[in-house]
Amino acid sequence: MTRKATNKLLQKAKEAKSDEFYTQVSDIERELQYYEDQFKDKVVYCNCDDPRTSGFFKFFSSNFKKFGLKEIISSCYKKQEGNLFNPTEFERGFFYRYSGDTSEKKEPTLDDVTYFNGDWDFRSPESIELLLQSDVVVTNPPFSLFREYVQQLVKYNKKFLIIGNINAITYKEIFKLIQEDKIRLGIHLGRGISWFIVPEHYELYGTETYINDFWQRIISPNNCLWLTNLENFQRYENLPLTKSYFWNEINYPRYDNYDGINVNKTKDIPYDYSGTMGVPITFLHKYNPKQFEIIKFRKGDDERDLSINGVCPYFRILIKNKHIAW
Repeated sequence: MTRKATNKLLQKAKEAKSDEFYTQVSDIERELQYYEDQFKDKVVYCNCDDPRTSGFFKFFSSNFKKFGLKEIISSCYKKQEGNLFNPTEFERGFFYRYSGDTSEKKEPTLDDVTYFNGDWDFRSPESIELLLQSDVVVTNPPFSLFREYVQQLVKYNKKFLIIGNINAITYKEIFKLIQEDKIRLGIHLGRGISWFIVPEHYELYGTETYINDFWQRIISPNNCLWLTNLENFQRYENLPLTKSYFWNEINYPRYDNYDGINVNKTKDIPYDYSGTMGVPITFLHKYNPKQFEIIKFRKGDDERDLSINGVCPYFRILIKNKHIAW
């Protein structure tokens, strides 16, 4: 019930192009601890972040010396629309630079920011100019624009660590990058990214929602991930395989439209099967490119969804174990 409710909330946000899910500092800290050595002397760009309220800016400004940063750039988008009371006035996007100098504020106000000239978002020339000045992008981008956002980072050859919905790995553009080992999942996903702060107009569904002591509205979707092209310790860890295919063939039915077996859970991948196996998309969290080869995603030889006795399981990734030669 709760999972359906929180999925519904994220889907409504996507459909409405309303992506105001604010990441908590505790979740940022939990993931960033594994990448500290890759930030030394780097310019970090948080390009979906109001520096006055962003957990990302707060984390990096508080850990500026610990991470050995060169500079933080934090920017946010404010849609330029008049309203009934001030039809000729509008909010403007702005950015703030922090280089660790004692004269700079870790909690800036609007008096400290620099305003963009145009109707700004991450695709604007002004934002791209800031992107070109940066080394690493770390943020929680709009889920509704996730494909385009990642494509821009790849186009400009930027290192990044960003949050997205787990279903983003099913997008053909994102999956292709994972298959080519150009990007990978971070350390935490699902319940490892615990809570988001949402605005007052968001409905609170299910039991994993609450209002905290500061009257902030909190949700826990349990279906988000970190996506990155930074290195992390689990990238080349071998997945322990304890199950045997032989004499247990009944547990691994074959597909109707592809020469391969279905594996319902990552932990059930057999250690002694040399052919193609279909595994859940969450396998990518344990994917070691030296241990497994990714063949294709979701489709059989007829380019229809993989099926077993006419029934299609949820999306499968077709893989082979590189350590088995026979």
